[in-house]
Formats: sequence, structure tokens, C-alpha cells
Amino acid sequence: MRVFKFGGASIKDPQAIRNVLHVLKTVGFNNSLIIASAMGKTTNALEDVINAYFKKPKELKNAIQTVKDFHFNIVDELFENKNHLVFDKVNVLFSEMEFFLSINKSPNYNFVYDQIVSYGEIVSTTILSYFFNDQDIENVWVDARNLIKTDTTYRDGMVDWKATEQNITNQLQGKKLYVTQGFIGSDPNHFSVTLGREGSDYSAAIFAYCLNAESVTIWKDVPGVLNADPRYFDDTVLLNQISYHEAIELAFYGASVIHPKTLQPLQRKEIPLYVKSFVNPTLPGTTVSKGADLEPATSCFIVKKNQLLISISSKDFSFIMENQVGDIFRMFGEQHIKVNVIQNAAISFTVCVEDKFGNFAGMLPELSNNFNVTYNEDVALYTIRHFTNEAANKVIQGKEVLLQQINRETIQIVTKE
Repeated sequence: MRVFKFGGASIKDPQAIRNVLHVLKTVGFNNSLIIASAMGKTTNALEDVINAYFKKPKELKNAIQTVKDFHFNIVDELFENKNHLVFDKVNVLFSEMEFFLSINKSPNYNFVYDQIVSYGEIVSTTILSYFFNDQDIENVWVDARNLIKTDTTYRDGMVDWKATEQNITNQLQGKKLYVTQGFIGSDPNHFSVTLGREGSDYSAAIFAYCLNAESVTIWKDVPGVLNADPRYFDDTVLLNQISYHEAIELAFYGASVIHPKTLQPLQRKEIPLYVKSFVNPTLPGTTVSKGADLEPATSCFIVKKNQLLISISSKDFSFIMENQVGDIFRMFGEQHIKVNVIQNAAISFTVCVEDKFGNFAGMLPELSNNFNVTYNEDVALYTIRHFTNEAANKVIQGKEVLLQQINRETIQIVTKE
């Protein structure tokens, strides 16, 4: 079986959904499993519903109506028959969502988040399934919550692999086209649980692992994985092949390649992953598999903007000991501040961090009580894998370098923007 994953951008409107049909007819769809995300920006719109539910109840009705209108406009354009069963089915799903909000007693934001946000995927795949059937592409719709079982860590569910594998192998049999959801599973009480960052890609890997799939294809609006973000770099190169190990390394440094948790189950069974264009599905795209680290062999550039460079030194010129460093990093962890680079000296050390929740200001007074602290805001962190001097000079040119760190294959440079 082949596993195809279509993200929100690939099914964002009726034209995009018709294009998915074109992709399937081009590459074939027998003995395949389609995993789809919510349509377009639906997850954001459902987050607005949740925020209204908790904080602005007077805006809840309008927030729900916005989500419903978006989907019914798509259904209305896709289906000429206005008495089609899909209209009733989608309406029932939204009624279920509203009923949950009317009876819920849990104050747990993460729990409520997962119950509501999961409807994005449930509704999108319902529409897709009915549309495919309407276009004579017979398929079976499957509720991923009946298959992928997790613990109760809402918004970042841990998969129960034994139960999940048993469910998937028992229920997905025969050479058919199946349609199911990314991003979601369910806990032991069958409440919805989302799978965290890049959850839909992860879902594709879970299904592929359990099915011993031939391959996984992630369909995007780009021709494959590039060696740099074209928004920041000229003359980008399409990577034809990336090894599992290299893809994990690139993701660790912040490249928008594939999240490591998606790659790990595929690597265990050596299932190749393809990143291909839904705009032109005949292009070869990028293969992530066992083999050459990079083909072609080239430098890969990753940039993280809006970073914070913090230098911490002792007030009495004594060494900063391991227990002190441990205390500081524990503070970073508690404040959800991600450390991307560490460089230490005798009486000081410097870190480049990502403070996306703006929590550094709150921990600064406590740090300053014990250490001398200096910092630069809004710096950029450039990472170059398989760097050359030419590649490094390309990044440094015209910029003030605040920190530079080199290992065997990677250079990291922090610059003032």
C-alpha cells in the first residue's frame, strides 16, 4: 500500500480539491491510503472558536458560523446536487461539535482544544470522500480515532503502538482506496487527542509503519526539498535524495524538511518518503531514504530569525560550575525557551535561544541577581550543513557577526540584523 498525505494548502478550496483528484488520476490510487489535514486555515479558525468559548462567549456563535460557512461554501461549489447526502453529513458533524461545547464541564484547555480542533480533519476528509465517490473514485472513509490509540497527553499524544498496529492491520484490508485523517487519534476513553507538531506527517508515518507500506508521499506546493529557503537565499538547489539521518539533522537545526518523529518509524522499516509537488505530480521530487546523505552534495542553509543572544558571566570572576549551568537550563526549560547554540568560556557562557512566548523578561531579574547578564534581541541564527568557506562568506557578507561556532560538518553563525 502507498500512503499519500495532503496538507491544508492542497485542499484549501474547491479548485485545490479538484486538483487532488487530478493528482490521484495521474499517479494512480488503487491500494492507497490518503491522509488529509484540515482545509486551508481551518485549524486557526477552530482555535478562534476555542478562545471564544473560554474567553469571549459572546463571540462564540459567530466564530462557529465562520467555520461552517467556509466548509459549506466549498461543499456547495463541489456538489451540483443540493440534496446530496454530504450536506446533511457535514451539518451533523458541526452539530456534534456544538453539542460538545454545550455540555462540556472540563476547564482543561488542552482537552477542549483537541475535541474541537479534530473536527477540522473529520469534516475535510468527509467532504473529500464524498467528492471522490461522486467522481467515480470508490473509496472507504475511516475514522483515525478508531485506529490510532494514544495516552491522555492532549495536544501531544503519545502513541500506543501495540494497540494502534493491531487496529490498523485488522481494519485496513484489501486493495482499496482509503481516506482518513492526519493529526488525530483517541485516548482509552475514546476522547480525541491530537499528535502535536507536524501531526499529519506523523500520522502518515504511523499508518505506513503499521501497514509495511511501499512508500509515503507528502504532497506540497513546492517541487521537493530545497537546500535553502528561497525567501532568504538566491540560487536554491533541489535535493533529489536525503538520507534519514541527514533529514533529522536538518530538522534539528530548524529546516522545514520533515519532523524527526515522522522519520523515525519510517527509518525503522526503511520505508522511503517522497516530497512531491501537487502542482506538477509528474516531477520526481525529493526522496528521503537509506542512501546518500545528500544528492547533489551541496551546502544546506537554515536561518532562524527573531532569536535572542544571551551572555551570562559570574560576578566574582569564578568559574560557572555545572550545577549553576543546570539551574539556568532548568529555568529555560520551565519558561519554554528553546536553546539553539551553546558556547562556553572559563567564567561565562553564551546561548542563542528562541523565546517565542516572550518569557525571558520574566526570568531576567532572577538571573541578574546571581550573574552578569547581557543580551541582544532580534538576532539571526544561520546554520550551514556541509559548509564551505564560500558558503560561510555568503552568509557573513555585510553582517555583524556576534557568535560563530564550527564542528566537523556544520557552522552556526549569529548575526545582528
